[in-house]
Amino acid sequence: MASLSELRQGIATNLATISGLRTAATVPDNPNPPIAVVIPASVSYDDAFARGMQTYSFTVVVIVGRADERTAQNRIDAFVSSTGASSVKLAIESDKTLGGKAFDTIVTEMRSYGQLPIGEVVYLSTEFNVLCYAD
Repeated sequence: MASLSELRQGIATNLATISGLRTAATVPDNPNPPIAVVIPASVSYDDAFARGMQTYSFTVVVIVGRADERTAQNRIDAFVSSTGASSVKLAIESDKTLGGKAFDTIVTEMRSYGQLPIGEVVYLSTEFNVLCYAD
């Protein structure tokens, strides 16, 4: 049976294949961009008979520095792309079993592209919805 922590770490491990992108399987107090943070969003229990499967929903927040607006947006655009070396979708789905801990993992959508204030600094960020099916 997979634990929430194992699935979260599996997603972060897959994201670490993107060159130059830091990853965090837990929410950091002071993120150091560019960084992808894996946050549990919900769990749907008993999706198959006899507790055979749960559906885990995660939000992956990708944060980049915003010193130059155009560069920041181009960087986020590369992460949003469904193809290419910086594709978050491609990286997360590169091992859909998350090291054997899940039946399947899929990135279903990108949302919330925009400014993200953290403390006194404003970053650019976007979110990805990730579903994991595991026992």
